[in-house]
Amino acid sequence: MFRLRCQAGGVIHAHTAGARADPSRSARSGAPGYCRAVPPGDHIAAARAVYAASAERYIEFVGTEISSATEAPIDRALLNAFVELVRAGTSRRVADIGCGPGRAAAFLAQHDLDVIGFDVSPAMLAAARTAHPEIHFEEGRLDDLPIAHASLAGVVCWYSIIYTPPDHLGAVFTELERVLNPGGHLLLGFQAGSGDPVHRPEAHGTAFSLTGFRHSPADVTSRLELAGLEVRATAVREADFEHEQTPQAFVLARKMPR
Repeated sequence: MFRLRCQAGGVIHAHTAGARADPSRSARSGAPGYCRAVPPGDHIAAARAVYAASAERYIEFVGTEISSATEAPIDRALLNAFVELVRAGTSRRVADIGCGPGRAAAFLAQHDLDVIGFDVSPAMLAAARTAHPEIHFEEGRLDDLPIAHASLAGVVCWYSIIYTPPDHLGAVFTELERVLNPGGHLLLGFQAGSGDPVHRPEAHGTAFSLTGFRHSPADVTSRLELAGLEVRATAVREADFEHEQTPQAFVLARKMPR
């Protein structure tokens, strides 16, 4: 299965949560009284705190499976394309990074891929493990994954970079390039814009503020190429759902074969 790279002291820190909904949309959490200080400017800690406080209602909204209620036909077609690309190779080891409650991980597992899920949020991981006990989930951050070099045939980041500031994307993409094997595939989904931040002082109805980013597809593709990944396809669709307030972007890339 997967070889995991150990972190100092056995601690694995986390990065962005696998949120599917637009960061500008709130959902009442039903978790009053959860209010712990988050260091200013720490987007990792902010995402962890928000999803700890809003996990139940967030999962009620987004579910634990990829579905037509939250993914348009184009979205699902690109997930299927990713599966087909991976299955054409010799390895089926893949990761859903920023997995949330395991929605994309479950989709990949249902298509006979050997998948592991990573997320920032212990609450999301707990929900993922409950919903999908056959899949292994771990805490891990996008820019420092506990995975051996060149050990994955594919990575899906399904709305996982929406809380990552644009100037942090380079480090994230460099790490994704590191864990992919030569010829390995990457699928990104994110809300499209021009890199503009969307700040919410009471994100998802919690006592915590959280800033999301509507990344520029051109900036994303440029940073992927700088990290050594070859962009193979991009798609941008208009908002199809009530919870979407911006176009949605998707990028398929791969690590160049040797």
